[in-house]
Amino acid sequence: MRTPSLSPAARSGRRSFPERLFGRWWRKQSPAQQDRFATFGPLVSVLLFLAAIILAFWYLRNEEFEREQESVKRDTEIAQQQIRVRLIDNQDQLLRMARELVQRPAGPEEFAAQAATAWRGRQELTRLLWIDAGREVKGFHVAAGFEPDIGLAADDVGLSLPLAGRDSPAETAFLSARMQRQPVYSEPFVAAGGNAVVQLHVPLIERAGFAGVLVAEYSVDALLRHHVADDVARRHTMSLLDARGRLLASTVLPVPGEAARPASILYQVPLAPVSNGLVLQGQGHRTSIGLISNTLFWMVAALSVLTVWMLLGTWRHMRRRLQMQDTLAQEANFRRAMENSMLTGMRAMDKEGRITYVNPAFCAMTGFSESELIDRRPPFPYWPPDRYEENGRLLHQELRGRSPAGGIEVKVMRKDGSLFDARMYVSPLIDPKGHQTGWMTSMTNITEAKRVRDQLSASHERFTTVLEGLDAAVSVMSVQQGELLFANRSYRLWFGADERGHVLMAGGEIGVSMLDAGDEVDDLGGLPTQEITEAGSDSREVHVAALGKWFDVRARYLQWTDGRLAQMLIATDVTARRHAEALATAQAAKAEVTSRLVTMGEMASSVAHELNQPLTAISNYCNGMVSRVRNDAIAKDDLIAALDKTARQAQRAGQIIHRIRSFVKRSEPQRQACEARAIVDDAVELAGIELRRRNVALHTYVAQRLPPVMADPILIEQVLLNLLKNAAEAIDGAGLPGARRNIELRVVPRHTPEGGMIEFSVTDMGPGIRDEVIARLYEAFFSTKVEGLGIGLSLCRSIIESHQGRIRAENLYNGESVTGCRFTFTLPVASSRADAGATRTDPASPRAEASAPPSLPAVTP
Repeated sequence: MRTPSLSPAARSGRRSFPERLFGRWWRKQSPAQQDRFATFGPLVSVLLFLAAIILAFWYLRNEEFEREQESVKRDTEIAQQQIRVRLIDNQDQLLRMARELVQRPAGPEEFAAQAATAWRGRQELTRLLWIDAGREVKGFHVAAGFEPDIGLAADDVGLSLPLAGRDSPAETAFLSARMQRQPVYSEPFVAAGGNAVVQLHVPLIERAGFAGVLVAEYSVDALLRHHVADDVARRHTMSLLDARGRLLASTVLPVPGEAARPASILYQVPLAPVSNGLVLQGQGHRTSIGLISNTLFWMVAALSVLTVWMLLGTWRHMRRRLQMQDTLAQEANFRRAMENSMLTGMRAMDKEGRITYVNPAFCAMTGFSESELIDRRPPFPYWPPDRYEENGRLLHQELRGRSPAGGIEVKVMRKDGSLFDARMYVSPLIDPKGHQTGWMTSMTNITEAKRVRDQLSASHERFTTVLEGLDAAVSVMSVQQGELLFANRSYRLWFGADERGHVLMAGGEIGVSMLDAGDEVDDLGGLPTQEITEAGSDSREVHVAALGKWFDVRARYLQWTDGRLAQMLIATDVTARRHAEALATAQAAKAEVTSRLVTMGEMASSVAHELNQPLTAISNYCNGMVSRVRNDAIAKDDLIAALDKTARQAQRAGQIIHRIRSFVKRSEPQRQACEARAIVDDAVELAGIELRRRNVALHTYVAQRLPPVMADPILIEQVLLNLLKNAAEAIDGAGLPGARRNIELRVVPRHTPEGGMIEFSVTDMGPGIRDEVIARLYEAFFSTKVEGLGIGLSLCRSIIESHQGRIRAENLYNGESVTGCRFTFTLPVASSRADAGATRTDPASPRAEASAPPSLPAVTP
């Protein structure tokens, strides 16, 4: 019976929905696209076949890797079990031996004999120690092959013995065994001889008390070498690691000088019962070749690649013509888009000067459309009417190929009649055969650029005018070549156009290499240019003897317009200021002498009274001696005593005269290392005359062993004398009672952020100083006294600050009442270098002749 054939409509009715959808999509494609998709079919099938082969190889490789991992794990656990059984057996043996030692103590020789018998054949044991509770070795046994270096000194065996206070594994295990009263394993460490070992500390318990430990020291390498089965060691590498992962021992010794090949399979288990971080690690390597090294894989891959390459070649050949058409269209569109997007105007002309092409940018610049410019001949519509002749000459020059390479600058007129500046560049137009068919011109609007250039030129002219008008000399010099890059009028007037003036003002900082063209040594070579130019300018004063002038020179480095590193100097004439400063210094010196003279003038009556006493005593002594000599009523000893008293009074008068003469003598300041006590003694002796006249007591305190100060002693005496005289005048002028007629002078050391200082303070019990007076206390010619000149405290401040010191005044209070005033000034301590170079006082001078009086605790009237 024949099966009736189905019509196409019936067959289409039996198709599934995906088949109908795919058929509808396939019919919508063009023949070219259908050919392209048909080519992809074999390509996809080959790629799927290659993927299936790769997956099969990958699956087999994973299966093999899992079997290898299981083998490494199994061998590692077997090795762990073997070592564990051995350690437990040894631990039991140690426990029995520890009980025997507690029950029946033995001597060192007997202990060594018992240990040698009990531990014979146990290659992993290196030492067996019997240590009492005080960490003393009672007995020991050393296995064969190890140095018998166990002595009573812990230094003989390194870290093998516990030592109180030492942070070592042996000490830690000893303490743990003593505290826990059970066997404790130590951390692995390197013992004497460089072997990695681990110790088992078994406590000795005697009548519930700790009697010491029995220490068994295992060689980590021997544990691994003697207790891992040979078949396991042949299959896989077994290693022992510490808690930090460091290798202690291994069944495979590394080749010296070669790095070990990293294992692809690792399995780690703790080494029980040690439980101190010791880990047994098994290592395995993949024995089979990789997927890429498989020959069958490469054969399948090569055949698949060859098939894919042939299919791709057919597919490329089918698409080649379509790609060429698309490329041509894309190239044309790209060139058109590029020409339309350019901001530079492009114009093409044939050899007769007829315009054959303009781009949109050219049309936008001129305002004329493309149709208005194509096929136009000179004169062109964008030529200004008043420039026809000039533009015609330039066009003729352009057609002859004589346009300058830098372009020509022209005026262009827009369609609305406005003008702008443009620069045109002309180049030959060459066809694909290499023949010239015309000229291509590019035009750029330079109106804004020209305006900026003109502004920059005007700004540069103004800047140059300002520099030329300065009274200061400004110069710029190249650091590498020593070339003078810029010099203004003042520089040329003073130094000429030579660079030697710049080098002279720079103080020779640039170096000789700047003046020697043959020597290209750069003194600043290697330094970063940015940091040099960003550094601030320094200022100093330079004297030019040839001009007889002083200059304030400021220098800094900058980057010149061509990128070279240059140095700029600005030298200002400060000769007038230096002369004014010298005159002010001379006037200050005169004021100091005047102040001393005024002070001595005010003290003249007191000085006369002070001199009258020794002179009167001398007269009385002489008259008495003359009378007694005439009457032969004086013995020789009495005469000598009277003459000694007369000489002392004459010496006293001479000292007073020398003090006053040295104080008022005008001389240049002489800084020298001097003692604070000597300055205080001299000032107190001069001030004592005025203090006694005013019935004011002076108490002095000078600290012991004060370091010397670098100062002029006469000037510091002047400051102290002025402060003491002012304090006495304040007390006397206020009419204070005797209990408050006191002045205290203290000299003590002080430590400040600036360094060591000596502090001088003058404290009185007077009425104090008003706040408004303190604010103006150091002003020149300001005084609260009717007859005062107002230069004393101003000079005091100048003297102290010239010595790098500070002076201040403050009132003393008792609650809200003023109980006195204190003036304090500080002087820096002389350094050792200053002490070594300090000028000694001339012994022949009057100050050296006058012996300093002893320090007095108080001067009373």
